[in-house]
This record gives sequence, C-alpha cells and structure tokens, in this order.
Amino acid sequence: MPRPKLHISKDPMYLLLREGCIKEFNAKKAAGDKCDLRGCDLRGLDLRGLDADGLDFRDCYFRQSDLRGVDLSKANLDGASINACKISGVLFPAELTASEIELSLLHGTRMRYTRK
Repeated sequence: MPRPKLHISKDPMYLLLREGCIKEFNAKKAAGDKCDLRGCDLRGLDLRGLDADGLDFRDCYFRQSDLRGVDLSKANLDGASINACKISGVLFPAELTASEIELSLLHGTRMRYTRK
C-alpha cells in the first residue's frame, strides 16, 4: 500500500509546532486538544521540550529537526524518518532497534518496528 504524501497540515496544533510554539502546544495537549500529525512534514523544526507522549508520528519526516532530549518512548514512529536530526538524549520506543534508528539517521530510511 503506498504511503501518503507528506503534507503541511492545517491542524492548529501542527501549525503551533511549525511556528516553534512548543510550550503552547504542550499546554493545549495537556488541556486535551487533539492533533493529527500523521504523515506531516516536520523538517528542520526545533522540537526540544516537546511532550510527545502518545503522539502519532507515523510516516512523518523529521529531516534535520532538533529532537534533543525529547521522550519519544510512547510516540508512534512507524514509518517516520529522522535523517540528519539532532538526537542526543532522545528516548526512542523500546521496540526500535539501534540499527533501525541509525539507518534512518544516516540514510533517511523509514523506521519499521512492531509496537507492543
């Protein structure tokens, strides 16, 4: 089945991320606002401090984004690509192998794993 094309969503929560409003995004998420991030273009964004718990990043493209210190352990990253991202201190889902992460980081492959 073909993957959906990357898109710039009109979702207000997604637009907060694109504008670098991480604190506001986290506050709205904590207040119960929902967001659809699946297949979104997240290239070059500074996402440090993001509360990624439970977020669906399937098929997202993070190329050259700053993810340092972000806890992605409870996010869905199936099909996401982290080519050339800054990942120091990132906590990835336990199901993702180091080699899968490295392939995506160095070559832009989409990460594949089975979620528990």
